[in-house]
Amino acid sequence: MAIIDLLAILPFYLPFVGVDLRLLRMLRLLRIFRLFKIARYLKALNLMKRVFSKKKEELIIALIFTIFLLLIASTLMYYVENEVQPENFSSIPETMWWGIATLTTVGYGDIYPISGLGQILGGVIAIIGIGLFALPTGILAAGFSEELSQVKLKENNCSTCGK
Repeated sequence: MAIIDLLAILPFYLPFVGVDLRLLRMLRLLRIFRLFKIARYLKALNLMKRVFSKKKEELIIALIFTIFLLLIASTLMYYVENEVQPENFSSIPETMWWGIATLTTVGYGDIYPISGLGQILGGVIAIIGIGLFALPTGILAAGFSEELSQVKLKENNCSTCGK
C-alpha cells in the first residue's frame, strides 16, 4: 500500500523539483492508483449499505417529518412577515427558502424576520432545526450499533458448533 501511495502522490511534487519533461508529466496518470486504496474500506461501505437498507423506513419517515415541518414553518412565517416584508416573504414557496436556511441551521442572512413575533417564531424554528438533525443521526447511530453488535456476535461464534 505504501508503494501505491507513493505512486499516487509523486506526480504532484514533480513540478516543484523542476522536472518539466512532458513524458514525466504523464506520470500524473498514476494518480489513478488511489482507487486501489478503496479496497480497505469495502467492509465499512458494506456496513453502511446494510444500515441504510435496514433503517430506510425510519429515515423516510424522518424526511417526511422534515418536509412537513418545513411547510408548517414557512406557512407560519409567511403569515407573520408578509405584511412587514412583502418583497422577501412574498409567497409560501418563496418563504420556504428562509425555512430551509433556518431549519438546516445554515442561516445565510439574506432573508430574516424583522417583526417581534417573526423573530420569536424564527428562533423557535431554528432551535427545532437543530433537533431535526438529531433525529436521523440517532436512527443511524442505533443502526450502526445494532449492526456492529451482530458482527461481533458472528465473530465470537464457534465455527464448528455455531455457539
